[in-house]
This record gives sequence, structure tokens and C-alpha cells, in this order.
Amino acid sequence: MKQLEPHNAELVRLSETQLMLADEAQDIRTRKVVDRNGAEIGHVAEVFIDEHERKVRMLEIRAGGFLGLGERHFLLPVDTVTSVTKSDVCVNETLERIVGSPVYEPRLIEKPSQESWEPYYGYFGVSPYWGSGYAYPKFPIQETELRNRFVR
Repeated sequence: MKQLEPHNAELVRLSETQLMLADEAQDIRTRKVVDRNGAEIGHVAEVFIDEHERKVRMLEIRAGGFLGLGERHFLLPVDTVTSVTKSDVCVNETLERIVGSPVYEPRLIEKPSQESWEPYYGYFGVSPYWGSGYAYPKFPIQETELRNRFVR
């Protein structure tokens, strides 16, 4: 697989694009995120996509807090997802490991760049999507795949 061109490496929040899912039932935003031991981490607040390839690359997870106070945000590469059900997104990490991941404060990052994502790929030990030989993950999602499900 060829290395992505630099313009393809930028990710955008799905909510900030004109793209929509062909099937709204596949929207994982608001679903509960569960670690490999069954512990609830939080919920999917946003997905970051490669708009050119129309693939989800990163999940923004929100956890804790009350009315926005004390709430924490975490980023997880889509490569950590093992399965998706109607209510849950299951990841191959532990709650403790996710809580210890690099800090993500969405209000401080106006327009995320490739450099913004590097610490998360390194921390979780997965290859970055812009790397040579990268293959998009395959995991069950309600009997379909997550990729290529967006329409304009």
C-alpha cells in the first residue's frame, strides 16, 4: 500500500463535514465504550475521519464529569476497536491504560494535524494510518464494515 499524501493525512470531525452515513444505524457516536474487561470507559463523542478516503481514523471518547465539569476526553485510534454492537463500542485496551494515555483537550486544538495524532498511535502501539504498509482494520460492526459508509 502506498504512503498517503500529506493532504490525506489531515483528519476532520465528522460533525464538521457535509458527509453523512448511508445508514444512520451505523453512527457510533453516543455509544458506550467498553474496555476488553467489560469496564465502561465513557461514550463516543466524535469520530475523526479522513475526508478524502472516507474512513474513520480516530475516536474521541468522553468520560466522567457532570454537566461538563470534570469531564475528560480521550483519543483512540480506530485500530483499537474490536467490535461494535447496537449500544457498545468494544476496544482492546483497559480502562487504566486509556486513562493513562496522552492528554487530549479539544478546546486547545483548533485544527488537529498529523502531529496531533502521533502520540496516540505510539502509546497504543498501532501503526499510524499514514504509514507505509498500513491496512485499515477489519472488525465486526453489526454485520457490516465501518469504512466507506459515508455519502455527501
